[in-house]
Amino acid sequence: MSDDREILLTNDDGIDSPGIRALYDALSAVGNVTTVAPADDQSAVGRAMTYEVPVHEHELGYAVEGTPSDCVVAGLAELGPYPDIVVSGCNEGANIGAYVLGRSGTVSAAVEAAFFGVPAIAASLHVPQSEWPRDTELEEYAEVAEAVRYLVERAPDAGVFEDAEYLNVNAPLPSEGSAVEDSGGGVVDTDQRTPMVVTRPSHVYDMDATEENGVVTLHDNTWGQMEDDNLPDPEGTDRRAVYEGKISVSPLTAPHTTEHHDALDDLAEQF
Repeated sequence: MSDDREILLTNDDGIDSPGIRALYDALSAVGNVTTVAPADDQSAVGRAMTYEVPVHEHELGYAVEGTPSDCVVAGLAELGPYPDIVVSGCNEGANIGAYVLGRSGTVSAAVEAAFFGVPAIAASLHVPQSEWPRDTELEEYAEVAEAVRYLVERAPDAGVFEDAEYLNVNAPLPSEGSAVEDSGGGVVDTDQRTPMVVTRPSHVYDMDATEENGVVTLHDNTWGQMEDDNLPDPEGTDRRAVYEGKISVSPLTAPHTTEHHDALDDLAEQF
């Protein structure tokens, strides 16, 4: 891929979020970016689709009154040049662990692209539970945006997408001095650059619910574990990497796989 690469950019936080602006600025240095993103916050909608959605011109591209999956289909099929790669994010809040892959609108946009046969990258910035909710600033996304730009430039030619269909990238909030902006608005290497590691999704799952006065409240306890001294996730997982202050990159495939099961064959034959 060269600098004339076509990039489709979307997210689930909405087109006016700082995370998508950071990616737009970073990726514009390495390709032609067409932004097709939700007009407002569509977090945690998974691969929900609206099918008929109004679209409006926006300074970054197009704002769609729909979901991230709507945006990917609209961008691929109608609104922009057919892309070489789809990028989704950068999300405010991490998307780590196997259980969030089908829940996250950010990741679901990458999955939607994968079903089209287009390589994709989903990107998210971890915000500690103790700081949530937080109004993140544009500069806080600089390092993860640089990591995504690096992958967009190099992963396709390196053959990464011959095995993976999309990459799920999660980064910690940058520590002070971990990256600096150059005169062109990009990010340059420093001795404190956050390391990037290849990971697999964690299988830790810890959700429960409480009921009070006829209202059930769901609790995702995994986020509290990220601020504990005894994280249950083993080495090599995405949560462990972000917990240790590293940029996690998980190479993933989109279609659900099926395996041969003798026991199910026997049941089917006996029906």
